[in-house]
This record gives sequence, structure tokens and C-alpha cells, in this order.
Amino acid sequence: MKCRKGTALLLAGSLALGLAGCGSSKENGENQTAEQKLTIWAWDEAFNIPAAKEATEIYQSNHPGAEVDIVTMAQNDIVAKLNTSLASGSYEGLPDLVLIEDYRIQGYLKAYSEEFSDLSDVVKNEDFASYKTGINQYNGVTYGCPFDSGVAGLFYRTDYVEQAGYTQEDMQDLTWEKYIEIGKAVKEACGKDMLTLDPSDVQQIRMFMQSAGTWYTDEEGRPTLEGNQGVLDAVNTYKALMDAGIVKLVSDWNQFVSAFNNGDVASIPTGCWISPSVIQAEDQAGKWAIAPFPRMGENPDSVNATSIGGAGWYILKNVGHEEEAKTFLKETFASSTELMNTLAEEINLVSTLNAASECENYAKPQEFYGGQKIFQDFAAWTAEVPRVNYGESTYQMEDFMKEILAQVIAGADPEEVLADYQVQAEAALGQ
Repeated sequence: MKCRKGTALLLAGSLALGLAGCGSSKENGENQTAEQKLTIWAWDEAFNIPAAKEATEIYQSNHPGAEVDIVTMAQNDIVAKLNTSLASGSYEGLPDLVLIEDYRIQGYLKAYSEEFSDLSDVVKNEDFASYKTGINQYNGVTYGCPFDSGVAGLFYRTDYVEQAGYTQEDMQDLTWEKYIEIGKAVKEACGKDMLTLDPSDVQQIRMFMQSAGTWYTDEEGRPTLEGNQGVLDAVNTYKALMDAGIVKLVSDWNQFVSAFNNGDVASIPTGCWISPSVIQAEDQAGKWAIAPFPRMGENPDSVNATSIGGAGWYILKNVGHEEEAKTFLKETFASSTELMNTLAEEINLVSTLNAASECENYAKPQEFYGGQKIFQDFAAWTAEVPRVNYGESTYQMEDFMKEILAQVIAGADPEEVLADYQVQAEAALGQ
């Protein structure tokens, strides 16, 4: 969008609106600062909230008496409350620190960069995975502290693959063409599908595209459906998987997890964050391994590394505790290998802090994965993820992508469909 008002309207349209929640306010900032109380918003009681609590313990050990209020809130509620409050210029009830998804942050920074604290003196970009640091910047200023890596891997059942006549060495650095070949062999030998796909969720397309260093939009936010080889190859790869007869269709998260926990599929090509769900099936211990994410072999820019998901920590500078919040980040998520080492064990965090790869827990072999040192592998793959600009329209563009895939799978010509939706996307995004 070209102005703050326009972006506010875009956010209001694409993100659900809501009411402001609990926190502190600009109006009573002096009293709040005297109390040194910070408020943090994040989602996910099994992942982000424990991370915030561990960080708080480190911060409080350095600042006795400091108070930190950690508020658990659904991600959509955070999005809605931020959008409503920032659009109206009201700070009542906003937090000092907030976790924001990587795919959404550019929309906020373009609309409200003056509301976020400049973290250039806190976050050293060279200390983090390069693909994450660009996400948190706007007009050359660093506004966010990278958190979790969404680096993807190919989780696979070693027993199924071996029954099909392949080895763990065969699973390394695959192309999707080779993956499909192995999937057909697994289906014939074991009667198992190779993976799940959810027609209502096109996250696979995101991973395909980023492996080739491209996205739905360009650096200026213009749609790039037509003439973008990475997008075309992603659509063709998705169709090839569907046509191969190796896909188990699912319609929600529970069906997705049940498919691999019940042994119905042989692999899971997705983010590292799926590991806690995989190891829930204790009876499958020793039967899983993780290989690099397959690449699109027909695309010379595609590599065996990509990402899905992830978020960063941001400070709302006009709420009242900017300096305290900066100190909190500086001593925790922006630098603490102690924190990252603890979180690797407690929540299976794959950190984007480069120094985390040297932590003790990263070197531990994981029995469930046959002794594989999965954190070291994920750290290595994180460093190889191509850097792309997610822009501010990912979710809007994916509404189009769902329709595109439905037409292509039904037999329509991919290039023609992409050209048609290029026009529609330009109209929708005001380009």
C-alpha cells in the first residue's frame, strides 16, 4: 500500500478486527515505567509462552524486582487487537513486547513503522540466519528480533523406505522427481501414501517457492504470478504430487497429525516445529529420520533448504517501557545461548541465533530419530534457506493460489491460469 490509511484498510480487510486487550498505556507511561513492569503478548502455550517464561527468568535474575506479565493470546486475536489499536492511535491495553508472525510483519511496518522501536542497537543482524533478518527490516531499519526457525526438513519412516528398496543415503538431497519415484515404490511395497496434503492449506507452495528464492510478490509488493518461474514450478510440483497417487488428503491439523502418528504416511515434508508431534508416537521410536527438504530439480535456483512459519519479537515504543523492553530483548532472545540451549531441550526450539548451533543440546543425538543429531542438521539447513521478501499480502495471494491449484489439478493449463490470476491479484492489491 502507498499510505498508512490504505494499509490500515488492507489490514482491516485481511485480518479480523478486535478490541484492545490488557497491558499499559502511553498516558500513564510515567507511573508504569517507575514500576518497571513489562507486558508480553504471544500465542501457543506449548511453544512461545514457555520461551517467554524462560526469557523472563533470565531477565529477572539480572534485574531483581522487575515484573513481567506474559499474556497468552491466540495469534488471530493479537493480529486483530494490534490492527484496531494502531489504526486508531490508541495505546491503552497494548503490550510492550509482542510476537508477530514473519508473514505478517511487513504489513505492520509499512503502515505503522513509527509505532515500533528501532532495534538496530540491540539486534545484530550478522548474529542471525540471513533469511530471517530481512523479514524484520523496513527502509533499512531493524525493528524485530528473530526468534524461531521454520526451517523445513523431510521427516520420513526409515522402515517404509527400506521396504521399498531404498536406503537413508538415497533420501539425501532429493529432487521432487526422485521423491515421487520413491513414493510410488513405498505405495507398492507398503500400501502407504508418501505424504498428506490439505487442499485448503497451501503451505507446500510457500516451501517450494522459497526453496527457489522467490515469492508471490516482488520487492515492491506487486503480484508475480505470471512469468515467475519459481511460482510456475511450485504449481507444477504440487500437481505432480497429486497426479502420482501418493497423497493422503486431509482437511485439518488433527487429521494431518493422525496420519503420521498412525503410520498412514511415509514422510512429512514440513517445518522443524512438527517434531514434537512426531515423537508423540512413542512406538515409532527409531523408525524416523530427517533429510534435507527436496528441491525442484527443473529449477536451477531451487536448493535443498526452505522454511515455513516462524516469528519475531517486536517492541511497541509508544506504550511506555521502550528502554526496559530493549534491555529485555538484548539480554535474552537477541543474545542468550543459555536461553537457546534450554529451549532446545524444553520446546524443541530451532533457534535462528547463529551461536545456538554450538550449544550443548544441539550436539545431543536424538534416540527417537535413530541417534541423529537433528538440531545440528536443522541449524545447518537454516543457514542455507534462501532469503525472500514475504511482503504484506501473503494471505491474500494464497486465497488466489487455492483457486489456481484447484483449476490446474482439474486439468487447466498452469501458465494460462497464472496469467488470469495475475490480473485479478493486481486488481485486488491495487497495483
